[in-house]
Amino acid sequence: MNSLRHILGKELTDIRRDRFFMLLLGFLTAIMLLSVVIAALDFRTKMGEYTLYLDTLTKTGSTTIPPAPQLYPLQLLRGSIEYLELLGALFAIILGYQMIAKDKGSGTIPLVFTRPHSRYSISGAKLVALAAIWGALTAAVFAVMVASLLLVGNASLTAEDYSRLALSALYAWMYLMFWSALSMGLVAILRRLSAGLIAALVIWLVIVLVIPQIGDTMDPDNQVPGGLFKSLQVGKADEIAVTAHFSGFETVRDQIEISSITKHYERTTFAFLGIKDQYNQQPLNDVWLALLPNTITLTLGFLGATAFALLATVKKTLLRKES
Repeated sequence: MNSLRHILGKELTDIRRDRFFMLLLGFLTAIMLLSVVIAALDFRTKMGEYTLYLDTLTKTGSTTIPPAPQLYPLQLLRGSIEYLELLGALFAIILGYQMIAKDKGSGTIPLVFTRPHSRYSISGAKLVALAAIWGALTAAVFAVMVASLLLVGNASLTAEDYSRLALSALYAWMYLMFWSALSMGLVAILRRLSAGLIAALVIWLVIVLVIPQIGDTMDPDNQVPGGLFKSLQVGKADEIAVTAHFSGFETVRDQIEISSITKHYERTTFAFLGIKDQYNQQPLNDVWLALLPNTITLTLGFLGATAFALLATVKKTLLRKES
């Protein structure tokens, strides 16, 4: 217990003193805040256009009033979530790499093992440190999101909105822990630190960018702004009838997408925040049940990566010299 507490304290002190990593997180938080500002300004533009159109209709004597654009505050977070799933995962890989590289680089590993440690106490302490770091950082990032919604978006959040944000923060924590643990395990088992980092970055490239892009490209509704069926003014019933003829194609596309843990994170978060239209304003329990398979997969991915890092970061791999 004492060794875990000492190593945990050392890891937390290291990350607090790491100005480069803090700079990266500051950059991530800034662009997430900027995305909320842009989304809020875009909505104000739409409201201005609607008001202008309404004035024109009134002058012509028309009594048919079109519905006003609706502001769903949590939908303003779409850009923030996308930045978190792309850049957040990248920064998580860097943090996982640093967990091993800084100790090997400073030569403290042999010194650590001059004292008796249980087989998994070092890796366990590093994972607990990662969990604490990402817990604090995720809470800070989502606090900035809430502040931006209240101050920039002029949003009025309900208790259920805060529940949806808390669930989204939990999913973000698991997603970032997945990438840090995976990176930590790869850097530990490979003989060269650089090889471990490159392997983690290649996996990030495939899972975060390549696979989701293939799925999006295969989705015909993504090829036209606003959606193909909406642009063709095809009703929901007809849309379902048309897509039923391409069920095999849709199954293949869905299977490709769900091979990426990033898509599971995106689907769950977009659903709980109402960014995906079909889940917007739906009861929380209904959304939870509909997204249960994605939640289970994301959780299994998080647990699998954590177990991999726990088993890979042992005395034998930590003391091995680079070849």
